[in-house]
Amino acid sequence: MDSSTRNALLGAIPHLRAFAISLTGNPESADDLVQETLARGLTHIDRFEPGTNIQAWLFTILRNQFYTGYRKRRRETEDPDGVLAGKLAVSPSQQARLDYEDMKLALASLAPRQREAILLIGAEGLTYEEAARVCQTSIGTIKSRVNRARTRLAELLAIDKGHDLGPDPWVQSVSFAGLAA
Repeated sequence: MDSSTRNALLGAIPHLRAFAISLTGNPESADDLVQETLARGLTHIDRFEPGTNIQAWLFTILRNQFYTGYRKRRRETEDPDGVLAGKLAVSPSQQARLDYEDMKLALASLAPRQREAILLIGAEGLTYEEAARVCQTSIGTIKSRVNRARTRLAELLAIDKGHDLGPDPWVQSVSFAGLAA
């Protein structure tokens, strides 16, 4: 493996971890998934085509590993008595933290393929073409999944079409007060 491929692989690790956490909802499981992804990637590095996006290639491996595990666990009942959910309940001290928790819950309630598409495009900054390659589907399907995910998130978060998604009025008033002084 040449040094540029090695550097690109190392540079992709934080993005892989963020994507894995968004899929699994658990940092420990995400770390395991990233480790397995990197091990598979290194084992099959000869299949990587130099000059292409190694991050997208690794996202594909991670995604496939996640869905393989997901299919295995599909028949399992997760958190039947709410113990894990109880551990996640933390009283946030600021509105941003509440908004973050609401978004996290809304993302978790999306269908896995919609969540995957919106995170690849919105959070990871991949193009529709790159996301389509990662998900092994067409660009139109990715655009459709992202659109449905955005619509569903707006419903879950009770966001109007005309609502500004920028800072809330309190943050804006503090920011503008500092500028006026």
